[in-house]
Amino acid sequence: MSMIRSTLVGMLFGVCAAAGVHAQVWKCTTDGKTHYSDQPCAAKGEQMKTQALQSNVIDTSADRAAAERSRAATEQQQANAAPAAAPAAPTNACPSDRDITAMETKASSISLSADAKRFIQDEIRRARQCQKGQGSYSASDWNVSKQAVDAQSSLTGGADARRRAEAMHSAANASEGDRIARQREADERNAQRRLNAQQPLRDR
Repeated sequence: MSMIRSTLVGMLFGVCAAAGVHAQVWKCTTDGKTHYSDQPCAAKGEQMKTQALQSNVIDTSADRAAAERSRAATEQQQANAAPAAAPAAPTNACPSDRDITAMETKASSISLSADAKRFIQDEIRRARQCQKGQGSYSASDWNVSKQAVDAQSSLTGGADARRRAEAMHSAANASEGDRIARQREADERNAQRRLNAQQPLRDR
């Protein structure tokens, strides 16, 4: 009878372990023999841990962690191998050859003052420099230039238009900004010389 009961309990333990059932099972020792029971042992025995009954449950957390580390390492390698994006080339809008020809025609007008004619000739030079890649201009910058060139034919407003255009060039082209500053200093010195030359005549 004891043998049959042990066999039944063993089968029950096997079924529960295979199914992952969380049943209480006792490992009992009687007269030096070990058997299993679903009841506490009358003599010496110990309760089996629930985890021991889950023989067909596999802990895959370590495998998942390893797979995640491998995926992260692969992505990092791909990111390091990707070529760096080339910086975008700065855009530089410039007047066309036709625009330059129109300015040249304007500069040849005999009705222009010396300052107006010199300004338009400077704009022609700046336009050609732009075509060679100098400066960083937008289309709206050259619209300011065109308005200034057109304003040189009027009796008023030409000087203000020149200053606006020169301020635009100073912002778009550092070397041209230096040239404009030097030219203004020279103009101021010449104006002062003329004023000083006229002063003795006024004192007479």
